[in-house]
Amino acid sequence: MTLTMYQVDAFARQVFTGNPAAICLLANWLDDSLMQQIAMENNLAETAFVVANGNRYDIRWFTPTVEVDLCGHATLAAAYILFRFGGVDGDRIDFHSHRSGPLGVARAGELLTLNFPTDEYHPVPLTPELTGPFNRVPKEAYRGKTDYMLVFDSEDDIRALEPRMREVAAIQARGIIATAPGTEVDFVSRFFGPASGIDEDPVTGSAHTTLIPYWANRLGKTKLAAVQLSSRTGKVTCTYLEKRVEIGGNARLFMKGEIYLPND
Repeated sequence: MTLTMYQVDAFARQVFTGNPAAICLLANWLDDSLMQQIAMENNLAETAFVVANGNRYDIRWFTPTVEVDLCGHATLAAAYILFRFGGVDGDRIDFHSHRSGPLGVARAGELLTLNFPTDEYHPVPLTPELTGPFNRVPKEAYRGKTDYMLVFDSEDDIRALEPRMREVAAIQARGIIATAPGTEVDFVSRFFGPASGIDEDPVTGSAHTTLIPYWANRLGKTKLAAVQLSSRTGKVTCTYLEKRVEIGGNARLFMKGEIYLPND
């Protein structure tokens, strides 16, 4: 069996920036174990699998080690591939996740904008478990559906973070979002997910479902600009819609290839 696979840099205006994701457009679902093996072989932060289902597309996301509930950059990348190679008419794609429900992507020129559910988060104590792995001390901590979010004083704090990944991996969460006010944008962030097979994710769309409502309420504005400060970096446009958030960015195709799988 042969499958076509695309690799896309999401939240990127040029290749080698943003967050790479692999996209497989399928006629029917593969076995879960096979999709996990493909994601492990790709060794990217996420591999997305997409199956057409009437007027929408069902989507699932796998890191090299686990299936995840939600992934922004791979959904953005999947929309980019469907618009470019999937014969999609119009400027909107409706995805559906069996774990996260309906997810939309709109196109305006080269800008692709995700419409995702807003995360529900609440403050939690700054315990040694949360603060110990980091060389800078956060001022606030929150727990969302899948992640912890640590809020620091400054962009310099976020740039300087050197987490001890083994200790981060011991925290019971998908990952840790680190964030602070930005100097040239509204806020900056980084994302650490060693428990999910990703030490540092370059640009994490799903983390912005937590970041956007927090910063919108703190800054008193509904439209924000953000940068994720990984080594690859990525710019994100943000809109707070209360129960939903919009997360926008560009994408670039890096590679198109074929996967060869045994028929039995």
